[in-house]
Amino acid sequence: CFAVGPKLFQYVIKVIVQAVQLLYKMLTIDRPSYVLLQNPPGLPAIAVVWVACLFWRSKLIIDWHNYGYTIMSLNHGKNHPLVQIAKWYEKLFGRLSDYNLCVTNAMKEDLWVNCNIKAVTLYDKPASYFKETPLEVQHRLYMRLAKDYEPFKPRTECVSSNTESSAFTEMDEKNGHVVKVGGRPALLISSTSWTEDEDFSVLLKALEDYERFIDEGAKLPSLVCVITGKGPLKDYYNGLINKLHFKHIQICTPWLEAEDYPLLLGSADLGVCLHKSSSGLDLPMKVVDMFGCCLPVCAIYFECLHELVKHNENGLIFRDSSELAEHLKMLFLGFPTLEGKLHSFRKNLRASRQLRWDESWDQTVLPLIEQNE
Repeated sequence: CFAVGPKLFQYVIKVIVQAVQLLYKMLTIDRPSYVLLQNPPGLPAIAVVWVACLFWRSKLIIDWHNYGYTIMSLNHGKNHPLVQIAKWYEKLFGRLSDYNLCVTNAMKEDLWVNCNIKAVTLYDKPASYFKETPLEVQHRLYMRLAKDYEPFKPRTECVSSNTESSAFTEMDEKNGHVVKVGGRPALLISSTSWTEDEDFSVLLKALEDYERFIDEGAKLPSLVCVITGKGPLKDYYNGLINKLHFKHIQICTPWLEAEDYPLLLGSADLGVCLHKSSSGLDLPMKVVDMFGCCLPVCAIYFECLHELVKHNENGLIFRDSSELAEHLKMLFLGFPTLEGKLHSFRKNLRASRQLRWDESWDQTVLPLIEQNE
């Protein structure tokens, strides 16, 4: 219904219509004491919610997860008029809020220096259902996935008729006892929304190097690489994946049920994150969830990543595909018998016992509101 006239005109009309709809909807609800708004998306939400808060005499809290204008610049370029308008808009209306939360100390500093906005850092934390998956639950998950996805099926036919097997586990059907399969592949997982801020060709090139390491005689396990999620570039990358002919690596791009995603994270051997922040100031939520499952991570470098991924402590940071390939080689050498670094990373994650989201909120946000009451 907005596909008439120049694109800029279409966008303006769309924003105006959304603003009217949102304001109407907000003014039909009971007056709240506080309104918490996550940004992005902030256009037209910040302005609309600010107007509603004026009407209600409520307090507006903006939770800054990133800047909307930096995400827009991925498509349009930094100097596009729309991007410049969005940047001006975010700075102006951001200053009109009563409280501000942000996800990194780097963003806190940037908000203060460039926008004159005083914020409190509230790190993203995993929900309570992100945790290590018990072996019996892992087995049931693998058996479900094996119905639809080849990489989860057993590598060899079951020797015993009393054994139920997946690629990673086997269960004695007499007593229900589950064990990990000897010589099993390593399970690598990455999640994505298949957008421009994640270059999956980096992972694909690293996997080509990994395959070459095995061909050259390195004692490395075969790999099952699961990439979850859906988004605009999925078909493009699936096309690239289909052109790869690996002998030792299987790549799988399933769409998981919501309840299966944390179970798979809690079952994997290593997580890979290719998220590059559009602003360089936010942190990847997928790594937060992986750490909740005590899953070590290899993550691509950007400026404030060290606030989450501690290199050589809970994971490794890489800058390009060859560095990622070397990390994979080092971490999986002798797997599953030897799990040196992987084991110590997992041990460190267990010992750190991260705060969960509700605990973090109680410690950081409640005192902020109470002291200003």
